[in-house]
Amino acid sequence: MTVLHGDFVALRPADTSDIPALAAIRATPEVRARWRGGEDLAAETAEDLRDPETRCLAIEYEGRVVGLIQWTAEEEPDYRHAGIDLYLDPAVHGKGLGTDAVRVMARHLIDDQGHHRLTIDPAADNAAAIRCYAKVGFRPVGVMRQYERDADGGWHDGLLMDLLAAELVR
Repeated sequence: MTVLHGDFVALRPADTSDIPALAAIRATPEVRARWRGGEDLAAETAEDLRDPETRCLAIEYEGRVVGLIQWTAEEEPDYRHAGIDLYLDPAVHGKGLGTDAVRVMARHLIDDQGHHRLTIDPAADNAAAIRCYAKVGFRPVGVMRQYERDADGGWHDGLLMDLLAAELVR
């Protein structure tokens, strides 16, 4: 895969040299609250990069890794679609980098991978992420009740959002 370029970010396949930066980002309180993780975030990040079902791309901004965006695909022809997930260093929040990364990934999945539908599933209370995804064209589909476990063992709702190819805000 080649490097994908947006207005601000570049997306490239993540590799083992990215693990320290990605683990450090996952360790920030803001990211850890959403992505959770155990004692060894470096090992968990390495495991994520080895997962053959998930394509992991480092998000670069101004020459440094500032996050990770990943995608998976349902390849059953009658249900074919792709799903996206990402995290960004809180130090770069509010700069439009998340929107840029999601837009670049969505274009790649639609134009290069041939997907007609994409999904993303932020926590229902993650207003900033929901606004980011909506800027790219994702629409709320519905609330998935008690969808994901919290760090404290409880459950929180998720918002299922999807995007059809014709709805992508390029």
